[in-house]
Amino acid sequence: MNAETEVENDSIFYPPGGILIWIIVFVEVITFCMGIGSLLYDKTQDLSGFVSMQSHLHRGFAFWNTIFLLTSGFLLATGVHAKENKNETIFSLSMMGSILFGFCFLILKFAEFYDKWTLGFNLDSNLFFSYYWLLTGFHYLHVVVGMIILFIVLLNRKTISLVNLEAGGIFWHMCDLIWLLLYPALYLIQ
Repeated sequence: MNAETEVENDSIFYPPGGILIWIIVFVEVITFCMGIGSLLYDKTQDLSGFVSMQSHLHRGFAFWNTIFLLTSGFLLATGVHAKENKNETIFSLSMMGSILFGFCFLILKFAEFYDKWTLGFNLDSNLFFSYYWLLTGFHYLHVVVGMIILFIVLLNRKTISLVNLEAGGIFWHMCDLIWLLLYPALYLIQ
């Protein structure tokens, strides 16, 4: 990237990470909000049934997964800041920490998925678990994609441009945001 492009990208008309990542984030957040809105509406139609099924979820797992994703996001933001300040050691350590906490999320969420599956709660069990599997499964796939992006960033840490790093970070923070919407809708609101 040359100096002229760098200056052009700093204008108010060019958001961090580029416009494409923001379009993706907008579409994904709207999609999840529609799914969560539908869940909440259907919950009003069968409150006792939804609350009964909700009691089978692991609130402790969901709490720790929230901590894992937020810590990962914090470390990623620390890494971006370190990269901007040309501190490669902090950048690398922050990226490794971000990946580690993202991996912890995936493992714990997989354990919850496995538990629900072995208890017989699948996509066809009832409406609540249809929402559970679709929303959390779709989010899980986003986290997997985000982890792949973080690995690519780490592997290319010496040559990655700030724009590409920001785009990866924005995608990862979108995963955080979506989880912060899913967590209360599925696990807390009764």
